Amino acid sequence: MNGTSGTARVIVVGSGPTGLLLAGDLADAGIPVTVLEKRPHGISNLSRAFVLHARALEQLDARPSPTTTLDGRAARAPVSRSVADELEAVGRPITRLDLFDGLTLDLGTLPSRFDHVLVLPQYEVEKVLERRAVAAGVDFRHESEVTGLTQDADGVTVRIEGAGSLRAAYVVGADGMRSAVREAVGMPFPGRSAIRSVVLADVLLAEQPETVLTAGAVGDAFAFLAPFGDGYHRVICWHRGRDVPDHEPVGLDEIKEITRLALGRDYGMHDPRWMSRFHSDERQVPHYRVGRVFLAGDAAHVHTPAGGQGMNTGLQDAANLSWKLAAVLHGHAAPALLDTYQSERHPVGRTVLRSSGAIVRLAMAKGWQLQVRAALATALSHLAPARRRAIGQVTGIGYRYPAPRGAHPLTGVRVPDLALAGGGRLYEALRGGRFVLVTPGPYDVDPARADRLAAAHWRSGRRTTLLVRPDGYAAWAAENAGPADLEKALAAHVG
Repeated sequence: MNGTSGTARVIVVGSGPTGLLLAGDLADAGIPVTVLEKRPHGISNLSRAFVLHARALEQLDARPSPTTTLDGRAARAPVSRSVADELEAVGRPITRLDLFDGLTLDLGTLPSRFDHVLVLPQYEVEKVLERRAVAAGVDFRHESEVTGLTQDADGVTVRIEGAGSLRAAYVVGADGMRSAVREAVGMPFPGRSAIRSVVLADVLLAEQPETVLTAGAVGDAFAFLAPFGDGYHRVICWHRGRDVPDHEPVGLDEIKEITRLALGRDYGMHDPRWMSRFHSDERQVPHYRVGRVFLAGDAAHVHTPAGGQGMNTGLQDAANLSWKLAAVLHGHAAPALLDTYQSERHPVGRTVLRSSGAIVRLAMAKGWQLQVRAALATALSHLAPARRRAIGQVTGIGYRYPAPRGAHPLTGVRVPDLALAGGGRLYEALRGGRFVLVTPGPYDVDPARADRLAAAHWRSGRRTTLLVRPDGYAAWAAENAGPADLEKALAAHVG
């Protein structure tokens, strides 16, 4: 790769879950994609994410699963099986979240096919998303470190350590908290360290916890346990009084002591295969877009691990941006559509930052703060609207995007998995990466739009016409829509 190449239409920097989903979406849409990753090829077990929430699972349900042929190559699986189906087969679902002061969030009431949290390590998500991206034809270039970039009116040139440069129409930085792309465009990352000297370890346990996810806080100590599925458990623990640099060595005795303080016992931890120390920041860039460069996932926002929302928020960033890039590059939408990535996703990132921070501060409350926490727990336990809002934020299903003044109330709303005539489901219909028009009766799609629009109709006798975006949000809706209204909406949103 010497000199400058113009073959890549989109360059995605970073091959974590956010970058993999985005790259796979674009390649599925027929957009040439190159993924640049500074690490050697391989799936790491050092990731911190351990749960998929309902909204992320819904997004993954809208994407067909890859499979593997006998010769080891990736191929497309039947459209009846999704990425979410693949992950559900290896993860462990839990239907309730136990927080503090007896507060329990019952996920069994979620208006979603995925009425649970799916517990599985991040690397399992990466395995499936990488196979999907390979099957779609994504060009992976590992050990390719980005050292800078320049952009002009026609595209972006990315410089790569020891390998010249690569040219693309757009670049997406999904390269984590220490994003080289963010640094290259000069975007600040304001915020602060929320928790210092958090300790991580992968250990075997002599005694198995009673629950899949185990968490507790007593006094100045907090600990969390989650299974890998291979016999090892990830331990995340923290002690308020031990504030040391990240490079300070970690010993098993320290981890066991903090866990005993927080959970009452250490479950007979032994044989650690990995231990480390880190600090948790709360930061968000002011702008997710700088010209032809976008930031997504941890490159755009980082927060405490409380609530398990980090990987989930990044996946939803990718789902929001990918179809918009594809629409613009195929000439079906004006470049101004890309500005909505900022207006839709930045407020969500800000809310996640605040809610995850509130959870960890409440978990570690002391003194008079304990009374506030107890009062909040009581309110959430007895006030259904407040409880639904809390569940909606944590699981992601409660977010909606801005809608134009005077728009139908459903515009911008996350659309649930509707039952369609003929026995199908909405998220099965979304697996083609197209808009889905849901109408009161049969509708024939104009062949000129068939590559970006599918049609279905309600199983029930509803009179609402609903245009669902590829990411599962309502682009437009109307009651008793006439042909002229429908054509106007399709021209505006589908092209």
